[in-house]
Amino acid sequence: MLDFKDQTPIQPGYEEDFALWLDAQAALLRSGQFGQLDIENLTEELHGMSSSLHRELGSRLVVLIKHLLKCEFQPKRKSRSWHSTIHEQRREIDALLETSPSLRHRLPEYCKKAYPHVLKEAANETGLPDASFPPQLPYTIEKLLNADFLP
Repeated sequence: MLDFKDQTPIQPGYEEDFALWLDAQAALLRSGQFGQLDIENLTEELHGMSSSLHRELGSRLVVLIKHLLKCEFQPKRKSRSWHSTIHEQRREIDALLETSPSLRHRLPEYCKKAYPHVLKEAANETGLPDASFPPQLPYTIEKLLNADFLP
């Protein structure tokens, strides 16, 4: 937001009005007024945005893998809802990777990290013992992201 008298951005406090603060920071960047930027809070927000994308990718992988396991190990209970969830997670993962392609190389790491949690959740949701599921992720990254793959 600008003060129309002198055309300088109004400097709202970060904690007073977050939306207005963001607008003011963007205006300062656009106008090259780098010395007036709230560097400390901008740095925190940018780091938070990056962390959020990483968490979202991990979370979506958990849901995707869990539903693939449920489809494979409870085939008689497959439902449109499970298929819909699988499709939605793949679509959202694709969107994340499209806007942030650097996340693609983190997929193996995030899958490996997520799998122990997936096993617990899948066992809990299916009522099957943990040992019913493979100890290692049974799907390649290519299969996880393949819209036509269903176990």
